[in-house]
Amino acid sequence: MHNYLDFEKPIAELEGKVEELRHLTGSEEVNIVEEVGKLQTKVEKLLKSTYAKLSPWQKALVARHANRPHTVDYLRDLITEFTPLAGDRAYAEDSAIMGGLGRFRGQSVVVIGHEKGADTDSRIRHNFGMARPEGYRKAQRLMHLADQFHLPVITFVDTPGAYPGIDAEARGQAEAIARSIEVCLGLKVPMVSVIIGEGGSGGAIAVATANVVLMLEHSIYSVISPEGCASILWRDKDQTQAAAEALRLTAQDLLKLGVIDAVIDEPLGGAHRDSGTAIAAVGDGIESALEQFAGLDGGIIKAKRREKFLEMGKQGLS
Repeated sequence: MHNYLDFEKPIAELEGKVEELRHLTGSEEVNIVEEVGKLQTKVEKLLKSTYAKLSPWQKALVARHANRPHTVDYLRDLITEFTPLAGDRAYAEDSAIMGGLGRFRGQSVVVIGHEKGADTDSRIRHNFGMARPEGYRKAQRLMHLADQFHLPVITFVDTPGAYPGIDAEARGQAEAIARSIEVCLGLKVPMVSVIIGEGGSGGAIAVATANVVLMLEHSIYSVISPEGCASILWRDKDQTQAAAEALRLTAQDLLKLGVIDAVIDEPLGGAHRDSGTAIAAVGDGIESALEQFAGLDGGIIKAKRREKFLEMGKQGLS
């Protein structure tokens, strides 16, 4: 069953009619197959026209869709022999960030990703993908492990942002995020990050300061959420859509700005409608990105990553 977004109501009505017709099997008065085919064609046309002109705010809603594939889905379908590694060896385990060792299409890798959870219990357990300092320190530990054993790092980003609670701040949230970025920049192995849903603020960039940053077509990536931006700049939650426009948070905008390196196409109607196809496309994107670094010296890989982010700063000043 689909969880329809507000702007998908016309699509929901058509698909509802399709389901009604399919339950009329046995009726001799109506050519069920022909009618279903016509309606299905209309659904596809409507999906195509709707998703071709999504506003930034509508893309934010798609990026947050409950049925969108999560890190656990990518681990299941893309990573074989996955062995999870827990804890930061300093304070605690943080389930908002998952990580471990595995094989990606035959190649040994270290994988790190935010996990939001798929139902009420798992969302609470994973803290809705909002990591505390121990989550980022776990990520640092795994990245150091990757560097030590010369393993590429793959990260899946899907978080509203780092957890803003008093306990997280007391344990050094800002320092943990800054240190994670520093570790990313210092790696001598290839690092590929994919924004699979929501890439929010420092909580995202802490594990996305990569050689190659990919984004799914309807994902978002920004310094703050549209809601947070509206409350700070306009002090008005009704300005959320305007904030989404101003933030330039879509994959298409970020590609033009040079913040990301490539956009991965999603199935018609978004990744939540066909997770298998979306995950396979992400796998192809990661494989293509890693191929760029085959045979390169670690120092060169590190220098390329550093130069990439320095260039962004130069463009911002010009």
